[in-house]
Amino acid sequence: MTRLLGRSRVPVSALSFGAAGIGNLYTAVPDAQAEATVHAAFADGYRHFDTAPHYGLGLSERRLGAALRRYPRDAYTLATKVGRLLVPDERPGGDGEFAVPATHRRVWDFTADGVRRSLEASLERLGTDRIDLVHLHDPDDHADQALDQAYPALERLRAEGVIGAIGIGMNQTAVPARFVRDTDLDAVLLAGRHTLLDQSGLDELLPLACARGVSVINAGVFNSGLLADPKPGAPYDYAAAPPALLARALALQEVCARHGVPLRAAALRFAAAHPAVATVLVGVRSPEQARDAAEMLRRPVPAALWAELTERGLLPATAPPLGDPDPGAPPPGAPAPGASAPAPPAGA
Repeated sequence: MTRLLGRSRVPVSALSFGAAGIGNLYTAVPDAQAEATVHAAFADGYRHFDTAPHYGLGLSERRLGAALRRYPRDAYTLATKVGRLLVPDERPGGDGEFAVPATHRRVWDFTADGVRRSLEASLERLGTDRIDLVHLHDPDDHADQALDQAYPALERLRAEGVIGAIGIGMNQTAVPARFVRDTDLDAVLLAGRHTLLDQSGLDELLPLACARGVSVINAGVFNSGLLADPKPGAPYDYAAAPPALLARALALQEVCARHGVPLRAAALRFAAAHPAVATVLVGVRSPEQARDAAEMLRRPVPAALWAELTERGLLPATAPPLGDPDPGAPPPGAPAPGASAPAPPAGA
């Protein structure tokens, strides 16, 4: 089962593939593993794939495009992002955040010309003739330019049928809310702001998205890994988790264990439950992680677990209705069951 993004005709599966990991986020992933990860995800029902030029200086786009060529183009939807141009600039050493050679530098550009140049380069790296969804990528310090120049350029491309939908991808809520109010966006890719540890998306953005008919792609639902495997030293939003947040994650895990539910299953089911959310996007870097996320999203989570989390103050009373009336039923829109063994958790 799929859902359409906003008022567009772009469908997304219940679980979407975040391709930063196969762009060598933090550590290198072999080519064969990256390809196998995409194929494992496709086999387990992922039908929406998300990448960006930023991820590995184009490596993610190249790997994702190569792996997806096995499938008919109409069998999946593809998203990439604009806002950072890659400019050749050979430097000694590595890239830093991504384990790739520093062959290019990123230049912020939310002009109409920057949008055109970025998309042309992405189409070439992906080896495809179209991109279904294009996000404005992290315009935190460039919101005015993105609103006045980049968004109108994308709107023209959407009207011409060159792209199918427009989104904005950020890890904050204020700027996306501004775009939801002032434009005709189809989607918001919201990273880490509607999770078991951070429900700031509920304050304004998610209700506003519902009211405006904008779909939310909920990403970063493990808050960089703390909700996948809480332990000392675990990351939270790309840095070491503060003690208070680690204690909260461990408390969540303890309640989940008492109800026989893995924490990451509860994290995924919570992330998917709000009516604004069209899909949950997980970053995976191995076939095992891709299968594990699909299995966890299919796991039933009893209403009693959510009730206890709310009673203990670990979830707000404003959270969307949660719980499975039928303990054996998969969540609406879950991918078809496939063979999957216990696996290391996804880390995004």
